[in-house]
Amino acid sequence: MKGLENISQMEGIDDEDDLGMEPIALSSPPPAQQFGHASNRDNDTEKRTQGLHNKVAMKLARFMDTIRQNLVAVQRFVEDLWLRQYGCAGDPDITRAYQVWPGNNVFFFHGRLICGPDPRGLLLTTVSIILSSWVFAMYSEDDLPHDSGLITAFSLMLTVTVLVNLFLVSTIDPGIIPRNDGSSIEETAGTSDGTRRKRVTINGVELKLKYCRICKFFRPPRSCHCAICDNCVEKFDHHCPWIGQCIALRNYRFYLTFIISALIFFVYVFAFSCWRIHQRMLRTGTGLLGMLKNCPETLALVSFSSATILFLGGLTIFHVFLLARNQADRL
Repeated sequence: MKGLENISQMEGIDDEDDLGMEPIALSSPPPAQQFGHASNRDNDTEKRTQGLHNKVAMKLARFMDTIRQNLVAVQRFVEDLWLRQYGCAGDPDITRAYQVWPGNNVFFFHGRLICGPDPRGLLLTTVSIILSSWVFAMYSEDDLPHDSGLITAFSLMLTVTVLVNLFLVSTIDPGIIPRNDGSSIEETAGTSDGTRRKRVTINGVELKLKYCRICKFFRPPRSCHCAICDNCVEKFDHHCPWIGQCIALRNYRFYLTFIISALIFFVYVFAFSCWRIHQRMLRTGTGLLGMLKNCPETLALVSFSSATILFLGGLTIFHVFLLARNQADRL
């Protein structure tokens, strides 16, 4: 009995000790600390992503620089090869005229090709012609007659003719008169009446020659100083913004050939595009507004061709009138 009492007393002591101990719980980190860890992980992810983007951008920039350098090297190689084959490369120590050209023109192939200072009009004209030809060849073949292949081939021939004439008129010297850098203004411009004009008689006709302050000489008859190219041009007609080149003595024939061939091309495209729209309307029974859903590209081609025909037709008539009267655009 005493042993049992001792055991019970000992258990009581243990229970009292257990009651006296405070429970200890594992505490979780506060919410602010959890949010800080999550934001740090997001920042690390963003930094890694940004680092990858920067590496890709740097590799792409190096790749584009390499392509650009290779294109420049190929261009120089082709120019040198062309000059060795068809021209004289000459001594590289010799300074050529195009290297110290005082005007605003742009030269290619060591001065063999000369263009205007602003190529935007030329690029727009070229893209318009190529895009019109492509739309006509791709979308108008289904509704054309049985010999549609021949019609498309002829349109491609007209396209090539127009582009060749455009290239010739935009890259040939229009008739630039070299500047008189050797004489001073007082030596060249001095006249008896103290003006900057002098009178000459050509074939029994008395003409007034105007003095150019920039080029420092008396301009020949029907010549003018182009403010865009900054050159005096012989038999200057006008500076065409759609070609980016002066139209004058040496490229006027190519200019007429270009506008006439372009007029024929767009009349051809307009006629067969209207034929396609007519055939599609008869086959589907829809009106003109319904054709906006069926063939909008042909309607756009017809609209653009009609506006171009009006412009080129008026321009052709005007220049034929000038040729008949032996006049220039500015005179």
